[in-house]
Amino acid sequence: MSEKAKEMEEEFSFKCPACTNGTIKLTKTVYDMTDGDKMLIVKFECNECMFTKNDVIPLTTRLEPGIITLQVTNENDLKSKIYRSPVAMLEIPELEVLVEPGPRADFYYTNVEGILDRFQRAVQIYRNSLDGEDEDHEKQQEIDEILNNISKAMNGDFKFTLVITDTGGGSYII
Repeated sequence: MSEKAKEMEEEFSFKCPACTNGTIKLTKTVYDMTDGDKMLIVKFECNECMFTKNDVIPLTTRLEPGIITLQVTNENDLKSKIYRSPVAMLEIPELEVLVEPGPRADFYYTNVEGILDRFQRAVQIYRNSLDGEDEDHEKQQEIDEILNNISKAMNGDFKFTLVITDTGGGSYII
């Protein structure tokens, strides 16, 4: 366990909702961030079906609503840490990709590379759904270009702006 993570505060067990045979072990760990903030990491894990669910919850947050931007100009910028609250919209205009908050949106903590990976997987799923449609070659080419640009961005070869619009506050970039 990292020096920055405190020992598990509490541990609980209950019946697994996924398989109903196993026992879910819930563990909570407080993690000290480099900027002085604290995160609560909650992990659910079943001993039978291996169901897992992790949540990252800020214990100290910046609650000012607003727009946060990050200019990503090189490979080092891809390591910047992103904390997105459940009510925040995340957008990369140059890549024409956007995630809007939904009713089941979670807190998540990742880096820019992780966000690009999520976008790449989502765009690839959409692209795969177009494979059987002969009449829409233009749309397929447009999506292929977006995928190509995401790949370039993941290698630090495509400059872009990450925009987080958070109406409730709590999102930030380190």
